[in-house]
Amino acid sequence: MNIAVVGTGYVGLVTGVCLSEIGHSVTCVDIDEEKVHRMSKGISPIYEPGLDELMTKNIESGRLRFTTNHSNAFQSADAIYIAVGTPEKEDGSANLSFVEQVALDIANHIAGNVVVVTKSTVPVGTNDWIKEVIESSKVNDIRVDVVSNPEFLREGAAIYDSFHGDRIVVGADNPDAANIIEEINKPFGIPVFKTDIRSAEMIKYAANAFLATKISFINEISNLCEKVEANVEDVARGMGLDNRIGSQFLNAGIGYGGSCFPKDTKALVQIAGEAEYDFQLLKGVIEVNKKQQKMILDKLNARFGSLKGKRIAVLGLAFKPNTDDMREAASIPVTNYLIEKGAEVIAYDPVAMENAKRILNPKVQYAANTVEALNGADVALILTEWSDFNNLSIEEIKTNLKKPIIFDGRNCFNIEVMKESDIEYHSMGRPTVNEQKQYA
Repeated sequence: MNIAVVGTGYVGLVTGVCLSEIGHSVTCVDIDEEKVHRMSKGISPIYEPGLDELMTKNIESGRLRFTTNHSNAFQSADAIYIAVGTPEKEDGSANLSFVEQVALDIANHIAGNVVVVTKSTVPVGTNDWIKEVIESSKVNDIRVDVVSNPEFLREGAAIYDSFHGDRIVVGADNPDAANIIEEINKPFGIPVFKTDIRSAEMIKYAANAFLATKISFINEISNLCEKVEANVEDVARGMGLDNRIGSQFLNAGIGYGGSCFPKDTKALVQIAGEAEYDFQLLKGVIEVNKKQQKMILDKLNARFGSLKGKRIAVLGLAFKPNTDDMREAASIPVTNYLIEKGAEVIAYDPVAMENAKRILNPKVQYAANTVEALNGADVALILTEWSDFNNLSIEEIKTNLKKPIIFDGRNCFNIEVMKESDIEYHSMGRPTVNEQKQYA
């Protein structure tokens, strides 16, 4: 089919590229001319493993194009995907101004019957509103159906998820429109779950809120484990063996970040408030996550008393590995705090440093690699679980750190290995090993 995708962020670009890979003719639309020019050459504006290769392959095959011209993109489209951002407002609600603009562009430029597919994460009722905007503004007497088709892509694994997802959710009031979207997605070979539009909108928020809840829950258990001398990894493993619970999202650490969980949890609380419902559990999840990012700083303060003059190697700046996304990354408040307390911060991330330089405190210094970051530092602080850090040898750590002390916010290292290493090792929800107070 002929498909237009409006918006070329994580969701839009991955969606467009993967739809072209399964055989559709896809035109991606963005208002940024320079960005469109670069993408037309196969240069992705985001870091996502495997994306550049698929872009180049499908551009060369003629199935994937990029443009700033809505009219050309919509002219013969069977389906138009809305995949623009819905950033968070100050009150936690979703900003729908970009979605509204796309709806108006569709109304002004479509020339034939079309299915509008909302990929953007939007509050319940938004798709009905999108249809109203298009119907009240369209310049041609044609049929427009609106379908909710939320995405469930993990940054850093979005290509894999596109082809190996658990389900594809399609919310529609018109069965024929739902069938068209099912047909578009059929080559993926992923089960399609059909429901009404509002339930589909809620599924997206509910899924992210539940995963965020699991993260905050295990982090609370982690904090309790430290007080009662239990090991959160063993606790999580024992919990996860119960099929009713499962093992995913039970990794203790310094909380969640990124573009989805923080924004979507707040938005769902706002949606509940507008429906006059007090979502107390989710409010607690959000507060726990805010607190969790400070836990590793509390550990540092308890260990050293003062951080003034300490040279601290910060390993990992992106909110998670395999992405350059700095949105809601723990590195932002953590590095701000360290500098405020007079510490010298030397940071390294395998992918996200250019983005970090635009966001972090200008006093943050940057290393060319992990070893350079460690060299001469008083302590290493791990904020992102990149494999580069997981694979650090004991010898590299001991040779380069001024004092062999690690504070691991992501539990990258095996606790038994660290016991035998003579490295002073602090982690989350597990016993501290080899603590030596002479390292002041």
